[in-house]
Amino acid sequence: MKIALFAETYLPYINGVVTHITILKNGLEKLGHEVLIVTADPNAKRHYIEDGVLHCPAHSFKRLYGYGLANPISRRRLKIIKEFNPDILHMHQEFGVGLFAAKAAARLGKPFVYTLHTMYDEYVFYIAPKIFVPAIKRISHRYVHYLAGKADALTSPSAKAEDFFKNCKVKKQVQLIPNTVQMEEFAPENFTKEELNEVRESLGIKPDETAAIFVGRMGKEKSVDVLLDYWARFFSRPEDKIHLVCVGDGPVLESLKERAKTLGISDKVTFTGSVAHENVPIIFAACNIFVTASLTEMMSVSMLEGLAAGLPVVQKYDPLNAGQFKEGVNGYTFKTEEEFEKIIRDLASLTPEEKAAKKKEVRDCNSQNGEIRLAKRMLKVYSEVSGIPVEDLDDDTDEITEVDTLS
Repeated sequence: MKIALFAETYLPYINGVVTHITILKNGLEKLGHEVLIVTADPNAKRHYIEDGVLHCPAHSFKRLYGYGLANPISRRRLKIIKEFNPDILHMHQEFGVGLFAAKAAARLGKPFVYTLHTMYDEYVFYIAPKIFVPAIKRISHRYVHYLAGKADALTSPSAKAEDFFKNCKVKKQVQLIPNTVQMEEFAPENFTKEELNEVRESLGIKPDETAAIFVGRMGKEKSVDVLLDYWARFFSRPEDKIHLVCVGDGPVLESLKERAKTLGISDKVTFTGSVAHENVPIIFAACNIFVTASLTEMMSVSMLEGLAAGLPVVQKYDPLNAGQFKEGVNGYTFKTEEEFEKIIRDLASLTPEEKAAKKKEVRDCNSQNGEIRLAKRMLKVYSEVSGIPVEDLDDDTDEITEVDTLS
């Protein structure tokens, strides 16, 4: 099967959608399928294909992390897609490249799959002043409704998609296909004790400290400021041997650094800024807990990476994200600040031997994740909408569930 995957961002940008697409592409290719990534590239002066990626000229959108916005209408791009002759056009982001995908699928008479990765209502503030947010939300809902109407199948990694599509008045089922990561890439045993100690020292983590880590965009919607407030309230004393590591770049990074200074916890928090993806696994391995207070995630890829590294997750309670880990085993949810403090202190109080056992327990809960599993689940969708039979779709596809947006 030939598959074209459409997204506004791709490598070298790093975010959850890019990681998802990269894993899906690798899995599909290992199963013998041909994949073309179509993405916006602010540095491209013309359309060109390199290493299986179609780079589309785009304007840099500085207010949204510098991502590129491509023209949704392009004869040259359509010609290239027609020559590739995909069996499936699969959209992962909804802007210029995504809109082009919907129109190209209709023009070429090809099946069109739409995966919703983002709760866009939580991101409107990036493009509109507060006074215009309600109007922009109405417009974005109509736009998503339009794109979903063009799709032969809707998928998402989270049940949150059900509520969002309902709000957009979409009357189609959503197939839930969880995100996944490569377990081997994040295995703690990939790194020596000396390497981990060196990384901990570079991050300002003292030998006797427990390290909690957040990985993601330093954006308002990620609620890193909430984590800083927790640290100032509960873990600011010298005897509190608990360090926070914040990995990532974004528009509020500098203000978060200033907030840490104002709260008097600069010695308890490390901001790494942007980190190359290949360097992220060792940072996870050097830490002990993954923490997040964000409620905007569909199914956080960085959370899954933390689990793959053996880090128990401490996550703010979100009923629509329930079931993403085993409560009390490889993850913990909190509703109040006091619950957050207790969970962190309990995990920090474990002996080195108990922490090692906890890492193994967490990894054992996620042993079935991987690129082949994701690819097989998505291939089942592709086969259903295209009528093209796909062999060897074994039990890895059994966990696909449907959410009816009318229920």
